[in-house]
Amino acid sequence: MTLTSNARKWQHSDMQREALRELVEMSMESRLAAEALVALRQIIRATDMDGRQLAKQTGLSTSQLVVMQLLKRAPGLTITKLAERVSLRQATVTALVDKLENRGLVLRQRSDQDRRRVELYLTEEGSAMIEAAPTILQDRFIAQFDQLEEWEKSWLLGALQRIALMLDAGELDASPVLSVGALDRSAKQH
Repeated sequence: MTLTSNARKWQHSDMQREALRELVEMSMESRLAAEALVALRQIIRATDMDGRQLAKQTGLSTSQLVVMQLLKRAPGLTITKLAERVSLRQATVTALVDKLENRGLVLRQRSDQDRRRVELYLTEEGSAMIEAAPTILQDRFIAQFDQLEEWEKSWLLGALQRIALMLDAGELDASPVLSVGALDRSAKQH
């Protein structure tokens, strides 16, 4: 038996009321911790949902789109330089580029000046894909973050770094790419 739309809304609101009742019964410290966990979960869900939406619309992962955007701004980068620019390991970038090349979105080409050097370029199809792609969550975040006052940016960065330490994640290797899961996974795995 399936629930009607209204029944689902009522069921959802009943669940929300129950969750709120439980929060009221908690101490103030526990409530604040619960609210912090909710905010963290919202960030994780937003990141996951954005990645899924991007994959649905373009067949690309967030990491693949970020790599393509960088190649549009800086054509002719090598895998090594690209890996440095996106703060990812060379092996991860190689896997991303392999997938993009197999789809005909990126082209590897030997340099005219140094035949040992392999440069990366977007194909026409890759350029068209970037133009048609939606604005990703991290680009929206950066645009809003850049509008903040310097003290706000510093405060938020400090708070986020502290949270990472509290979650024993301060030493984890991470790139500035908002994505959930492995960065070199294909978009079909979303």
